[in-house]
Parts: sequence; structure tokens; C-alpha cells
Amino acid sequence: MLLNEPRLRQRMTDAGLDAVVATAPENVTYMSGFWALPQWIRRGPQAYVVWPASNRGAPEIITSTSTLDLVADQDVGAAKVRRFGEFHAELSPNAVGDPVGQEHLQLRRLPPHRDAIAALVAGLEEARLGNGHIGIDETGLASGHLEALAARLPNVKITPAAALLREVRAVKTDHEIDRLRQVARIAERSIEAALGVAKVGATELDLARAFHVQTIEDGAFPVLGCIGFGERSALMNVQPSDRRLRIGEIIRFDVGGRFHHYRADVARIATLGEPPPEARRLHRALLRGVQHACEIIRPGIAASHVFGEVMRVVQREGIPHYRRDHVGHGIGLDGYDAPTLSSNSSEVLEEGMVLCVETPYYEIGRWGLQVEDMLVVRSGGVERLMATDGEIIAVPL
Repeated sequence: MLLNEPRLRQRMTDAGLDAVVATAPENVTYMSGFWALPQWIRRGPQAYVVWPASNRGAPEIITSTSTLDLVADQDVGAAKVRRFGEFHAELSPNAVGDPVGQEHLQLRRLPPHRDAIAALVAGLEEARLGNGHIGIDETGLASGHLEALAARLPNVKITPAAALLREVRAVKTDHEIDRLRQVARIAERSIEAALGVAKVGATELDLARAFHVQTIEDGAFPVLGCIGFGERSALMNVQPSDRRLRIGEIIRFDVGGRFHHYRADVARIATLGEPPPEARRLHRALLRGVQHACEIIRPGIAASHVFGEVMRVVQREGIPHYRRDHVGHGIGLDGYDAPTLSSNSSEVLEEGMVLCVETPYYEIGRWGLQVEDMLVVRSGGVERLMATDGEIIAVPL
């Protein structure tokens, strides 16, 4: 199960909530297992999960008729489904022998509601929540929907709940950590595959193609693929081009895929041949910053303290002018989950959080250097999800 249910229940109790309604795609998937494709690829389509308090009934998925095929084809954890709108499809005689098709047909027999808000109001009223205190994840609602919901449910106390759900998602279940471990290793193998085609004259696009092909072959999907050579490695969000590789140049990877909905975000530096001594010196300081974070991270430590310590070590180890607004973030269904390792963060690390600890350094017009590892916060020290050590990778000529 993806959802950390005890943590959600406790947060709901603390906030005095009778129900929470997920609306953003990552929260809908997290609370039900339902991956609503239209939500993930464009803004606007609505899908919800209503999660009542333990004494108020069963969870419910609310989604459009056009996505019922996904509900039928996925392992969804919610006990009920409610649909809205119409989407026309023909019935084949062969549907009798197709289990997913049969489930799809059953779902299509559910009575439709006019639109998403009508379906949500009906679901809340049927659950006897029309006079309750409900947390609404405000981030996934279409413009005007929150006001329409408040008008239709005048006796409901509505509280924004996006921050609450982000806090719940911050501590991962064992099932989530297993997916994150697998996608981290997939990213590393994909970097290795990309470096397998690194030679004089190879393009950034050549390496990107090899990277993403390996990601797909390992059962994941491409998401993040910043791969840059030389001066282009200093472009923070570099997108692969036809720039050709030369001997001694920096190759920066800031990359990751998506495996069973969970994200990787890792960074490694390579060179074609031996790296320039100055690049090696700077990179060593960045690596020491990440290593120091791994040495000190424990449950109960402030995210702001980790930031300060990483900055201090990088500056001491060779980059006295080093500046950053953060040195890492949580990761999960969202590429930037809580917490944020920044100077102004009020968050405290908890066991089971999965972090990306990173120390990027950009000299525009020269090179970009970066170390980024994925790790789990454990009581006895971090569990690194990486197989590689973060050292510069010198590709033989």
C-alpha cells in the first residue's frame, strides 16, 4: 500500500477533520492507487479521493467516465467508485471473456453525475458529511470549484489540506521505499548505459537516447534527463542537443525516471578521459558535502541544520564562495516532496523520509558540477539508495 494510513489518520485527528479530499494527481494516486492519466499530463481534468475518518465510512474515488478503464485496469485501494460525465464507447461481443473489460462495464453502469463538483457533493452527502469539517486539497481543483463546493455545502467547514497531505507523504512506507530504491538503481544503470556511448564526437542527444532506452528497458519511464557537455553542463536545466563531446570535457547528469509512479532524481559527473585537476578539486568539495550530510542525518535533526552543515563543509573543503538556496529535498510520487533542506525550513527530519541530498555548482560558460544522492532517514544512520559512490567517472578514451 502506498498510503501511510496511520500517519494520515493521526493528522486528521489532530486537525479535527471528518474527511480529507485529495484532488492533486500525486495525492489521488497516493490515497487510492489510482493513476488518472489525464491529471498527470495536463492541467484541468478532475479526479478526487474522499477519505473519511475511521468512523465515517469507506474511501471513495470520484472520477470521469472517460477514466473508468484505468480504474478497472489498476489495483485501486478505495472501496467505492463514483463517476461523472459521459464518454461513449461501443460494446464488443468479446468483452465477456475480458476481466478488465467486464470490470469496466460494471463501472460504466454506475449512475453518472453531471460534473465533478456534483459528484463530490453527492459523495459527501451520502457519507453524512454535509455538516462536517472537511480538509480539501486545494491544489488540484479547477478555478472556481472551491467556491462552488462551499456554496453547495453551506454547513461544511472547509479547511485547506494540501499542506497536511504533503506532510503525510513525507514519511514513506516500506512499499514506497522499495519502489524508490528500484528507481534510483535504474537511474544509475541508465547513466552507465549513456556513458557506454560516450566518445569523441558523440552528441548530448546520443547519450540521452541511450539513457532513456535503458530506463524503459528496466521497466521505468523517462521523466528527467538533463545531460550537458562542457560549457552546457553549467545550464541548470540543460536539455540534450547536438553538441558534440570532446576529450577532457565535463558530462553532467541530473536525471531520473518514474517507476510504478515513484521518481528518481540523481546527479553524477563524468569526463571523457581524465578530468581537469580544477574540476576534480571542486567536485571533491561538493562530494564531501553530500558525504557529511549522510554522516549527520538522523531522525529529529532540523532540515535547516543539515543545510548549514553541508554549506560549511563544501566551503571549508575548497569552495569558500559556495552559495545555495537548498541542498536537497524529499522525493516520492512528487519529484519535490517534503522536506526541503534549506536555511529557512522549519521542518524536522523523521525516520522513513526519503531525501535527495545535492550540492550543485555552476560556472556559466565553463562547467557545471553536481553530486546528488537518494537516501532514507533511519534511526541508526542513513540508508543510501545508490550503488555508486558519487566520484567523478573517467570514461576511458
